[in-house]
Amino acid sequence: MPLAIDSPVLSSDGAAPGAKGIQITQRALEKVRTAMVKENVSPEQGGLRLGVSGGGCSGLSYQIRFDSQPRERDRVYEFEGVRLFVDPKSFIYLHGMILDWEESLMKRGFNFINPNSSKSCGCGSSFSA
Repeated sequence: MPLAIDSPVLSSDGAAPGAKGIQITQRALEKVRTAMVKENVSPEQGGLRLGVSGGGCSGLSYQIRFDSQPRERDRVYEFEGVRLFVDPKSFIYLHGMILDWEESLMKRGFNFINPNSSKSCGCGSSFSA
């Protein structure tokens, strides 16, 4: 069952929400933008790198960090001046994903809403495809 998102979902290419690619909610975009200023990451050159690596309690773990520039084969998505970088191997697992920001009594942080995930752990930072 899909999660309800109470923040507008933005698509980098004007596609409808749910389209393939990476999407981000307005709330997550604001958190990324604030963190980029705090970390002195230039929006003209740098951006947020999203990725997947082996490990975690469900087999694959989400990776999220700032990078100074995209790599040669990265897919680059732009949302209102904020760029997301995704390497080709991670894109296999992340296409169609929505990056959201959740703030509640129990959790505060980024939430990966991933249609490619067949099973995820309780912490929400690992999954299996």
